[in-house]
Amino acid sequence: MATIKAAILGFGTVGQGIYHILNEKREELREKLGLELEVAKILVRDTTRERVPGTAHLLTDSIDDVLSVKGIQVVFEAIVNEEPTFTYLKKAVENKCHVVTANKVMFAKRGLELQELAKRNGVFVGYEATTAGGVPVIKTMKNILLVNDVTRIQGILNGTSNYILTKMRAENWSFDEALREAQNLGYAEADPYNDVSGQDAFKKLMILSALAFGEQPNWADVEVIGIDNISLEQVKEATENGLRYRHVAEVERHADGTICAKVGPMLVDKEHPLYPIDDVFNAVTMETNYIGTLTLIGPGAGMYPTASVMVEDYAEIIGKRAGFVVTI
Repeated sequence: MATIKAAILGFGTVGQGIYHILNEKREELREKLGLELEVAKILVRDTTRERVPGTAHLLTDSIDDVLSVKGIQVVFEAIVNEEPTFTYLKKAVENKCHVVTANKVMFAKRGLELQELAKRNGVFVGYEATTAGGVPVIKTMKNILLVNDVTRIQGILNGTSNYILTKMRAENWSFDEALREAQNLGYAEADPYNDVSGQDAFKKLMILSALAFGEQPNWADVEVIGIDNISLEQVKEATENGLRYRHVAEVERHADGTICAKVGPMLVDKEHPLYPIDDVFNAVTMETNYIGTLTLIGPGAGMYPTASVMVEDYAEIIGKRAGFVVTI
């Protein structure tokens, strides 16, 4: 049986989730793909700290060391910033490796470039995990776009903001109280700026725009407003009027071809598809010309939702290469 060698770049929450899933699903992947998968290297900053027992011999702090592994074919990337991530993945693609990424910051800015480079090198880029965590919005939209045109996308793309707004409404917590609880539960970082300012949702929206329309609006033209100025009094007043605050990212292509986008708080009523979406759940609503409006809902973050869609991307890539469809 052929063996595919893989590397994991970054070994925090998501990277460890990938490692665990690949091991737990080893037999099932072998049966469905007809291949043996071996994690050959794990790229970290500190090779002296063994995060998962039994992985010390796999750790390296050099991307060149990763790519020098004989037979390396797949790179799973779970780093945070644009750089050195893009440089690493560019090297991997030029080394004829498939790449699967969870990096929304890098992919929002360099995703189209990376996909074009991959195409030239005969490899694939999986990026389901960059947007809406465990919600299969990317692969669903790819299938829809084979026949349909998507004209408008609205989404709750940040689970932390949605959790805060939910607790303000359901528990009468202030913004600060809800944020502290989100941090205690690990939903929000110690520095929650990207979540509550709307920047995280904005990056994910740009990825969806590139997929749906083949381009993005000028970033400087997109109004991005966070939730940090919403008061408990405003939330109570909305509730009394049968409305709910949702932090919504929206992009639309108009009849003249122009693309407009915005991110910010929105009051929605019971008829709106985003009205029932609570806690850390994400949702994406797509308006299409043939099947109408479609809404996808699922967990927005976490070790296993994110890691699992990355392994699914890997299975899809291998299936494409072999000419069959794989589901796990």
